[in-house]
Amino acid sequence: MQSNWLYLIAFVLLIDGCASLGPAPPVASPAPPPARAERSEALLQALLALGVDYRYGGKSPATGFDCSGLVAYVYREAWGVRLPPNTAAQSQAGVPVSLAELQAGDLVFYNTQKQPFSHVGIYVGDGKFVHAPKTGAQVRIESLQGSYWVRRFDGARRIEPPL
Repeated sequence: MQSNWLYLIAFVLLIDGCASLGPAPPVASPAPPPARAERSEALLQALLALGVDYRYGGKSPATGFDCSGLVAYVYREAWGVRLPPNTAAQSQAGVPVSLAELQAGDLVFYNTQKQPFSHVGIYVGDGKFVHAPKTGAQVRIESLQGSYWVRRFDGARRIEPPL
């Protein structure tokens, strides 16, 4: 659990500009509009789940998470938004966004079981996402650019916090 806090602190420092990974790569398209401040609560909830064990059907930090359980938990805790319990249904929530438009808190979907929209994660910024990967693993952060994930990307959706 202590490593979760270290990840969270490092990430917050990175977002706030107190840390730097060097110059940003050039952007091919116009920058997306700034995210609403309320979106940061979903990001915080996702990062607090780092290190929680994967459990098929899991829906809470106490019992573990599967990928869709993690997403549903984060949005419920952050904004009181109730999302469907599975990735296929979650892939219909909100509005579609392109990779170039991704903002922290957006959902990213993958085909990991030879079935579209069979895995979901939450984009955290800087080309990375948090997810509950598989049995025997823990909630963790990965790069969108990893070869495994690039080949399986199915799309992204944005769910806005209630006004």
